[in-house]
Amino acid sequence: MQSVLNTVKGTALNVAEYLTPVLKESKFRETGVLTPEEFVAAGDHLVHHCPTWQWAAGDETKTKPYLPKDKQFLITRNVPCYRRCKQMEYVGEETLVEEESGDGGWVETHQLNDDGTTQLEDKICELTMEETKDEMHTPDSDKSAPGTAAGAEDEDEDDDEAIDMDDFEESGMLDLVDPAVATTTRKPETETKAAGTSSAAAAAGGEASGGGDSAVLHTRTYDLHISYDKYYQTPRLWVVGYDEQRKPLTVEQMYEDVSQDHAKKTVTMESHPHLPGPNMASVHPCRHADIMKKIIQTVEEGGGQLGVHLYLIIFLKFVQTVIPTIEYDFTQNFNMS
Repeated sequence: MQSVLNTVKGTALNVAEYLTPVLKESKFRETGVLTPEEFVAAGDHLVHHCPTWQWAAGDETKTKPYLPKDKQFLITRNVPCYRRCKQMEYVGEETLVEEESGDGGWVETHQLNDDGTTQLEDKICELTMEETKDEMHTPDSDKSAPGTAAGAEDEDEDDDEAIDMDDFEESGMLDLVDPAVATTTRKPETETKAAGTSSAAAAAGGEASGGGDSAVLHTRTYDLHISYDKYYQTPRLWVVGYDEQRKPLTVEQMYEDVSQDHAKKTVTMESHPHLPGPNMASVHPCRHADIMKKIIQTVEEGGGQLGVHLYLIIFLKFVQTVIPTIEYDFTQNFNMS
């Protein structure tokens, strides 16, 4: 139902955008919107300071006359996405760790499982140290089966005179304790094979289900576009994702990389204004101008002044709250104070 409403709304906004005249006079400081010329200036500034972004022309049949032909929208490709949003969105316990100097503290976050234990406890393998002489042995040591009598003889030999190192080396005994061939005690081969088979089956099952608890890191990549929305008179972000084989992600897979507070609401699937083909995920621009206006007011209240050329750099920072796992923001820092 939500997708149907989004489609109807998108169609209505396309008509409204067509009828909306192009903004000619700057209203950046008053309302937080941009003219097409200001959008191009902000784009040039972004490309200069972050070369991973580039201008693109798009499809000739979709060229907007109020923008230069070679600067229709901005694009950056192959942006990594290492985690899904559900791996970040959890309710944890926070403990404030105070510093004795009184300069402040830091927050220690513990992720709790359903049973009240921490997730870290399940990730750590139990380590034990057994005080036995069989912990470290050589492959040749398995050929002998020392009994009780042999162990007693070894204890008696400890009281004998130390062996000369030259004689010990000539006897070849050094080869038996070479650390390069030393191994730790292992489980029986049949047990090891059974465990390996179970692990492989579990991993295959998790991969087939598209997730699971596999320790393998599956990296997705995204192409990001920034276009100018004539109706809202602000930039608009578009994203399209790919898996490790560079195959396009499904709609539901892309929603896994969107904050669940914004999925199918702020982020919807719509047609790209400059490219043909299937719909792309887009961050709806209805709130962009209001957010930018508040940022401008905050900067001016602190005695500063925000230039319109910084618009896209700031835009990318506050939009990242919607897609927090897509690591695209390598732009310059911005201080509001």
